[in-house]
Amino acid sequence: MKRAARGPKPEDGGRKAPRARGRLSLLLGRWSLVLLALACLLTFSSCRGPAGPKPGRTRLASRLVVIPAQLYGNHLVVEVEGDKRGPARFLIDTGSSVTLITPDYASRFATELAALDTPQVRVRAANGELTTLTSVTLRRIALGDARFENVQALVYDCAELSAHLGVKLDGVLGFPLFRDTILTLDYPQSRLIVTPAGEPPLTPGARIAFDNTTKVPLIPIQLGDKTLLALIDSGSDGPLNLNPVGLGDLRWVSTPRPGASVGTLLGNRMQEVGRLADTLQIGLYPLPEPVVDLTDELSSLGGEVLRHFTITFDQARGNVTFHRETPAPLPTPPKRSLGLSFAKTPAYWRVASVVPGSPADTLGVQVGDLITRLNGELVEKWDLRRYRELIDQAVAIDVTLLDGRVETTRRIEVFDLVR
Repeated sequence: MKRAARGPKPEDGGRKAPRARGRLSLLLGRWSLVLLALACLLTFSSCRGPAGPKPGRTRLASRLVVIPAQLYGNHLVVEVEGDKRGPARFLIDTGSSVTLITPDYASRFATELAALDTPQVRVRAANGELTTLTSVTLRRIALGDARFENVQALVYDCAELSAHLGVKLDGVLGFPLFRDTILTLDYPQSRLIVTPAGEPPLTPGARIAFDNTTKVPLIPIQLGDKTLLALIDSGSDGPLNLNPVGLGDLRWVSTPRPGASVGTLLGNRMQEVGRLADTLQIGLYPLPEPVVDLTDELSSLGGEVLRHFTITFDQARGNVTFHRETPAPLPTPPKRSLGLSFAKTPAYWRVASVVPGSPADTLGVQVGDLITRLNGELVEKWDLRRYRELIDQAVAIDVTLLDGRVETTRRIEVFDLVR
């Protein structure tokens, strides 16, 4: 078995360069940039069998395929052709070089054929032990009139992600799935558009060349007078995740402060969130004083930034187009927080971290506490979209904690984590 070679280092240096930029970056409550570079445990081995399937093939029934999507937080989720149980739901992740499917979906749709050149990925299971994800081949994935045949995938349990979003997910569609098409993520209208590769892109805007050698899109962006590479990462729910190494002294409006605990497959880390004094420039579009989350991995643009754009990926030509209806500077409002992050189940949310010095911290909420209700409603009623709206609008939230069989309610103020 051969270990994957290191990918290119972040421009101007970096603390770490992911070994393979096969990165699935999902926000799972306390999780941000989960499976970062697939936790740097991505190794490749040949899985070719004597009668293995041909590499994946794409068929479009029309020259313009429009696929409705739903926004959960800053994630785009689409419906995929299913079976008698109904359609399946998949999250779109341009930051992932692999497609993931749940064990249940694999049992219903995987073929008997071995997967081709699918990476072996070791992840940390719930019991703390490392386990290897199984590679499979799917007969097809059908998104409306777009059909992707002999799809290579890894089997991964999406239960925690489903609980966080408040919608059952059957998997995650990685960037290489769309390599033979032109893919548009239209966040403002909550839809995907797929057209044949080789045709002129339909979207106007700022066209930027990207590096696709690692099967995910890396583009140059400007931060003040500095240029750096960033991953376009629709699987991340966050803002600009910034590796500051090699960028010199950064100017801050709000200096970085601890945020929530964020988890990766190899452990947790505390967020460091702040607001820069410089302007982030993506092609033609300026974002003055962006909110950033500091990271020691590759810099990336998450859904909190991407949701303002229509983004078209042309993998054959190696470019991506960003478009907004107006070139006016993009506002970046304060980042509001309850001061808590959670590991979610349908019955309760377990507190995973408490922001130091927050109102929740002052009231004595602790890691491990169980939350059963928000404003009197069971937590199962609060999907990510509705919870985010509450955080953005509320002055305070009534949080019900469970201690044994006794419920107590505390009124916790919502505050500006970053002004």
